Amino acid sequence: MACGGFVCSRYTLLALNILYMLVSLLLIAGAAWGKWVDLFSSFRVVAAIIAVGVFLFFVAMLGLCGAMKHHQVLLFFYMVILLMVFIVQFSVSCASLAINKDQQKLLMEIGWNKSEAVQTELEKSLDCCGFSEVIYNGTCEANCILAQNCKPCSGQIQVYADDVLHFVGGTSLFFSFTEILGVWLAYRYRNLKEPRLNPHAFL
Repeated sequence: MACGGFVCSRYTLLALNILYMLVSLLLIAGAAWGKWVDLFSSFRVVAAIIAVGVFLFFVAMLGLCGAMKHHQVLLFFYMVILLMVFIVQFSVSCASLAINKDQQKLLMEIGWNKSEAVQTELEKSLDCCGFSEVIYNGTCEANCILAQNCKPCSGQIQVYADDVLHFVGGTSLFFSFTEILGVWLAYRYRNLKEPRLNPHAFL
C-alpha cells in the first residue's frame, strides 16, 4: 500500500490525534500542578488552561473516532472544528509575534489596572512598585519599599512579556501548521474507499 493510500492516511491521522491528546493532557496536568505548587495564584488562569486542554482533548477524540471508523460525519465536523481552531490560533500567534513595545505596554497597563490582586502579586515577585512610576503610599508590598529604592514594574514586566509572547507565538504558529495538516489528512481520508469493502461501493 502506497503512503498516500487508505491505511497510511488512517494511521497518520490517528498518530496526529494521539499527539493532540498528549498535548491536551499535558496542558491539564501542567495547570493542575502549577496551581498545586502555587505557581498560579489566579484561578482564572488555571481554569482557562484546563478549558483549552479539555477542548483539545475532545477534538482529538472526535478525530480518533472518525479515523478508526472512517465515519464521514465525524470527519466532517472534525475538519470544520480544526479549521476554525487553525484560523484563531494562526491569527493569535501572528499577533503575538508582531506586537510592538508600545502595544505591549498598553495591554500590560490595562491588565494591571483591572486587578489589585495581580498588582500585589507582581510587586512581590518582581520587587517593584507601581506600573510606570513608583508611588510610596504604603500600599506596595514589595521588599524594596523598606529601602526606598524601588523601580517601576513596567520595565521588568515587559522583559518577561516579550519573551513569553515570542515563545507562545512561535509555539502556537508551529502547532497551527499541524492543524492544517490534520484538516488536509481528514479531507483526503474521507474521500478514500475502504479497500476491504466492495471496490464499486463509494463512501
